[in-house]
Amino acid sequence: MSVIATIAVALVMLEHVYILALEMFLWTTPRSRRIFRKSLQGAEMTRVMAANQGLYNGFLAAGLFWGLVHPQPGVALQLQVFFLGAVVLAGLYGGKTVSRKIFFAQAAPAATALVLVLFSG
Repeated sequence: MSVIATIAVALVMLEHVYILALEMFLWTTPRSRRIFRKSLQGAEMTRVMAANQGLYNGFLAAGLFWGLVHPQPGVALQLQVFFLGAVVLAGLYGGKTVSRKIFFAQAAPAATALVLVLFSG
């Protein structure tokens, strides 16, 4: 796999680690509230739901990490394609149902990484 594709996958993975941290541990902080446009009361009311979403983002990050470190290139490619595809679908759904920003922040980078992976694999 090309270095550019590897970097793209790693960046998508790191983005999802960051989202995990924001949603699971930092949901009620001013930074998370600003990013997700939540009042303190709204953040408190949705804390458990956000932590659940953060956990799912962690699974996506873990799958991408697995794809980056797997010793068999064919399996690594399949893992990266699967988990990048899952990120694209989650981003498309979130972009449609929650905010168009999710499409640009989540689906577009993952789709770019997916194309890079497919053309370098």
